[in-house]
Amino acid sequence: MRTSGRFGRNPGVLGRVCGVRTAWTTIGDGEFFCPGCGGDRNYRRRTGRRRFTLLGVPLLPRGEAGPVVECASCRDQFAPDVLDHPTTLKLSAMLRDAVHTVALAVLAAGGTSSPTVLSRAVGAVRSAGFDDCTEDQLTTLVAALAEDTGRLPGGPCDPSGVTLAIELHEALDPLAPHLAAPGRESILLQAARIALADGPYTPAEREVLATVGGALTICADDVTRLLESARTPS
Repeated sequence: MRTSGRFGRNPGVLGRVCGVRTAWTTIGDGEFFCPGCGGDRNYRRRTGRRRFTLLGVPLLPRGEAGPVVECASCRDQFAPDVLDHPTTLKLSAMLRDAVHTVALAVLAAGGTSSPTVLSRAVGAVRSAGFDDCTEDQLTTLVAALAEDTGRLPGGPCDPSGVTLAIELHEALDPLAPHLAAPGRESILLQAARIALADGPYTPAEREVLATVGGALTICADDVTRLLESARTPS
């Protein structure tokens, strides 16, 4: 059907005369990882009300808009679930704490008597962000865990190491969804190489490593493959 008239020939004019406008209200703010900018940015959490306007004058309500998360830098708007993704700073802290927890778990399972194992564990923890980590610190922490009844595999109140598994899940479960497969596998390989630094895996070390793999959502077959590949010098 052919549209006639001045507005029909120039739709842009009609858009300037009437349309729907949204009035936004800020209801919160903070810092988030902006998918548009690709980095940590400030945001405003906003809700809006739509109104039909004529000659710029708001007349009839047209419902609510949002809530949305608006980046303070690029002004792009996103669904609120964008806030579920941690900022780069928070993700780095989560990764650092996860590697530290995993290293302690492996040392708790295999012992701290081997200087090679301790050195490998310190290297892993330092590379994750704990620059001041020392062998003495790790040894002290593992000894403290051993005194805390039920914390370690084989403890009198927790012979299956259930409590240690819970702690690993608490550190790894929130992190796993935000890491690509190579990143998750890297954590497991790092742990495996700590365990192998003084010889073949012990049953307790294998159990801890299997728990680490499961918490990182790595399937059992891939866990087996990665534990075998860790035996090969890189």
